[in-house]
Amino acid sequence: MKVKIKKEGKVESFKLINSWSDVTLETWLKLIDFETGTKTEEAEATLAALSDIPKQLVKELALSDVAVIMSKIGELQAKQDTKLKRIITINEVEYAFHPDLSEITLGEYADIEQFIKNGIDTSLPELMAVLYRPIKIKKSDTLYIIEPYDGDIRLRAEEMKQMSAEQVQSALVFFYTLGKVLSEIMPSYLMEKLQEMKTQ
Repeated sequence: MKVKIKKEGKVESFKLINSWSDVTLETWLKLIDFETGTKTEEAEATLAALSDIPKQLVKELALSDVAVIMSKIGELQAKQDTKLKRIITINEVEYAFHPDLSEITLGEYADIEQFIKNGIDTSLPELMAVLYRPIKIKKSDTLYIIEPYDGDIRLRAEEMKQMSAEQVQSALVFFYTLGKVLSEIMPSYLMEKLQEMKTQ
């Protein structure tokens, strides 16, 4: 997408993201950091990250131009596809979303719980690294087996920073929708495990 800015009688054209899928998780995390600052800092960071407008020119933009560009970015974010992307490709590796969250292991659940407790905004790569794992067997886009969870997610979390913000947000929407189901499953799951331990 192109945006035109008039400066000293001249009109210059700059590139702006075409869709929210153009924004990586890594970039989105930087923008989240600026949400705690002033509106000016947030606008400067957003324009610098999502356009090719030079940083110095950003500071010199008329407020009316900033308002128009920020409005366009808001429209793109509102238009994002919220359907869960079950399979994603990063650096030629296929990762798939956990096939059945009702079958989540205690280890997976404990790590997810800890990441949310630490602050989900700063733990998104780690959370995605739990939910998305390399595919071992793939029969279709909805029928697959992913690698078992071993808790070692450091390298994968770095890879997850290349996910698009759109992919991350759709995964979060899906995850939170099932959050109630998980909270109901956990007590019964723990009771089952306690019973198993008693009979051993």
